[in-house]
Amino acid sequence: MNQEKIRELEKTINSDYGNIAGMIVQKNGIKVYENYFNGYTADNPTHVYSVTKSVISALMGIAMEKGYIESTEQRVLEFFPGYTVKRGEKTIQNIRIRDLLTMTVPYKFKSEPYTKYFTSESWVKAALDLLGGKGQVGEFRYTPVVGPDILSGILANVTGQPVLAFAMENLFSPLGIHVPNNVVFHSKEEQIAVMKDKNTRGWVADPQGINTAGWGLFLTPADMAKIGQLYLNNGIWESKQILSTGWIDESTKEHSRWGKLSYGYLWWIIEDDEPIYAALGQGGNVIYVNTKKNMVVSIASLVGLRAKDRIEFIKEYIEPLFENCVSA
Repeated sequence: MNQEKIRELEKTINSDYGNIAGMIVQKNGIKVYENYFNGYTADNPTHVYSVTKSVISALMGIAMEKGYIESTEQRVLEFFPGYTVKRGEKTIQNIRIRDLLTMTVPYKFKSEPYTKYFTSESWVKAALDLLGGKGQVGEFRYTPVVGPDILSGILANVTGQPVLAFAMENLFSPLGIHVPNNVVFHSKEEQIAVMKDKNTRGWVADPQGINTAGWGLFLTPADMAKIGQLYLNNGIWESKQILSTGWIDESTKEHSRWGKLSYGYLWWIIEDDEPIYAALGQGGNVIYVNTKKNMVVSIASLVGLRAKDRIEFIKEYIEPLFENCVSA
């Protein structure tokens, strides 16, 4: 690898993508680049925000493969028999798992009611209470925080396990990913402090112990690269089928659309023909998979609402530099 080009890349990162904490590039399953910034090391996880959604997608696929869930066509309320639907509510009764996975469900809010969500005793119930309204099922509506937790509630109910325990047994441990415990906070100030602490490990859970589905997972770049490689390997890890090929195929093809952007099952579809797909989280957290070039890129980033486009960065700088690499 041309070290001068590497130095140019890192100069670009420091000048234009200054909130990157760490990055790994893999080509043909081989790590060809790894580096850390902003005082982070390989041992420091970051809060990966909505990358969590794509992990939940994988767990839903595993739950289906194990027979806990029959079909994505099942109605959401089947999994919450104790939930009481308010009089006159019809939309919520028709919402399927598939609709949650593709972000095509309506909600009773124009902007996400974070205070109501975070102060509720059950974030799953808070999301159920907000489902429906005047919107149409089938229309794309991206909800970063409120809503995806319903999938965590489904997982916990059907498996009889905490989501983290199910994930450790069926996904994290087989990949060598360490997510040791639930992360719980009791105030807004504590939440902000936790998110900025480079030593925080785990997965955020609500007061009922249900892990978040739309955000809240802390991973290292190596952890994210393993998830990307699992998908690139058609669900196989060390000769064992962890995730079904069918679920990966279904998850990474277009099911819904937001303007020019395509969406699968909680994965963003960057290009259909190659295909290229990505898990994307606020601030520039990314798991990027290019199946044609056999590349995986993972980028962990610090909090930054105005972070520059990581897909553009990968396409302009990373792929041209590393696509012909054969070894580290």
